[in-house]
Amino acid sequence: MKTPSPPAPELVIVKGKSCHDVVHGDIAGCVDVVREAYLAHGAGNTVNPPSYFLRFPERPTARIIALPAFLGERFRVSGIKWIASYPENIRRGIPRASAVLVLNDYDTGYPIAVLESSIISAARTAASAVLAAEALRDGKRVRRFGMVGNGLIARYIHRFFRGTGWELDETVLFDTNPAESAKFESALRDQGERDVRRAATFEEVVSSCEVVTFATVAPAPYASDVAMLAHNPLLLNISLRDLDPELLIASENVVDDVEHVLKANTSPHLTEMKLGHREFIRGTIADVLRKKVAVIPGRPIIFSPFGLGVLDLAVGKWILDASVANGSASPMSDFFFEVTR
Repeated sequence: MKTPSPPAPELVIVKGKSCHDVVHGDIAGCVDVVREAYLAHGAGNTVNPPSYFLRFPERPTARIIALPAFLGERFRVSGIKWIASYPENIRRGIPRASAVLVLNDYDTGYPIAVLESSIISAARTAASAVLAAEALRDGKRVRRFGMVGNGLIARYIHRFFRGTGWELDETVLFDTNPAESAKFESALRDQGERDVRRAATFEEVVSSCEVVTFATVAPAPYASDVAMLAHNPLLLNISLRDLDPELLIASENVVDDVEHVLKANTSPHLTEMKLGHREFIRGTIADVLRKKVAVIPGRPIIFSPFGLGVLDLAVGKWILDASVANGSASPMSDFFFEVTR
């Protein structure tokens, strides 16, 4: 008797609106998924190779990055994020970043989903910022919340803080493009934020706020005055290249992955090169979440996440499952043509 052929693999497309609806319908759930991914990574149940950068001689500011990864435990999924960063797009009136995420079946290796991923990337970044703040400071109230860089990532970070119950008494904004700050301020007021103001300089933001996010496209450090940290703030170093090594040397440092963050001339990488060692890093966010590591109180704290592909897989798989369940995913059952041997 002939053994029946297994069912042909099916590819599913998940569009941006579906990703948006799932994420914004359950922000706390998204943060929980990212927490799971960090803990799985810390336990060694992931494979997260180095990111691959495609650069262009005639477009030095542009790049496309490939982030392959495998995430085990209950996720059991592999895949790759392919994300382009073209800062010149801003002048064209379109977003700087665009991305897709491909998920592969654990057993067959077949691609099972393609998801619009600029939303996934922003969501997992915002979730990591919230997790770091929860783990590295007491309470969920911030008297002054500062945001240096006021683009898409900043908007997601603010929304995720609010969506997970944080009280932000005042939000202070700065962007080198004043129009971005004005647009962000208007959007926040439309969302019901009452205490929002724009600062004249980034120094004003850092020196006056308890929690500060850096979400810029800065290619090299420009923030170097250690005196800005006299009040021991938490700096969420999302864009990784804003802070001079002197600020990291004066602070407690937590990262997402030591080997990944110490490359590509990030602020931690420049600090390692300056000091000749990496002892300035207290530990990883997974270490902190598992209470294996604690920061020394009474010092500034800097969280520097390189951005792990396993986070994209976790959020992408979560969105895929939800989109299939709610019927918003688009199956392409005839995508693969020759599926028998």
